Formats: sequence, structure tokens, C-alpha cells
Amino acid sequence: MLNESRIKLMTKMASFEANEGKRSVSIGTYFRGDYIGKEVIKSVIYGTIAYVIVFALYVAYDFEFFLQDIYKMDLLGFGKEVLFNYLKLIVAYSMITYVVYALRYQKARRNLRCYYNNLRRLNSMYRKEELEKNK
Repeated sequence: MLNESRIKLMTKMASFEANEGKRSVSIGTYFRGDYIGKEVIKSVIYGTIAYVIVFALYVAYDFEFFLQDIYKMDLLGFGKEVLFNYLKLIVAYSMITYVVYALRYQKARRNLRCYYNNLRRLNSMYRKEELEKNK
């Protein structure tokens, strides 16, 4: 016999598994610190690549100016300014990444907790039906 509440619960769980569940399960396999640390490291690497590309484009755009004034400019001061701007970008980008991925982790854990509670409820429905059959 079909149980309508069990079918609704199974449909809800299948929808979660097909859509958001894959991502939540992959996030849920990590500890919080490991997941956030991995994502922050990735963002530092990508931020560094982006900064190098933008800096190279800036130098290529103003290449004639650099060649003319290379002997007049304070190279140590210019290097410090470039490094300081890089560090500002990386710190800001890392903080934003930390907040975003901490929230994603928290949401994924909440979704998984709800999913596992639904699994327990479904299991208890099956057990209850099995007990009623055996009587």
C-alpha cells in the first residue's frame, strides 16, 4: 500500500539530492577549517594570478613611460608600492573569501542535517510499516 507522506518525503529528498545535495555532500566531507582553508588558499593563488595579469597589462599599456622614466624613478619605492597594493588586495580578497565560504559551509551543514533527519524519519516510517505487517 502506498503511503502518501512517505512518498512526499522521498520526493523532497530526491529533489534535494538532484539539485543542492551534490554540492552539500561534497562540502560536508570536509571539516570546517579544512574546507575554508582550502578555499582561501585557492583564492590567494587566483588573486595572485589576477594581480600579476593586471600589473602586466598596466606595464604593457604604459611601457613607453616606464622605459623613459626607469632611471628617474625610485625603483625601491615603486616595488614597495606594488607589494603593498598586492598585500591589500590579497588580504581583502581572503577576508571576503573566508566569510563567503564560512557561510556556504554553514548552509551545507544545515541542509545535510535536515536531509539526515528526513532519512531517519523515512527509516522510522518503514520500520513502523514493517511492524504493522508482522502483527
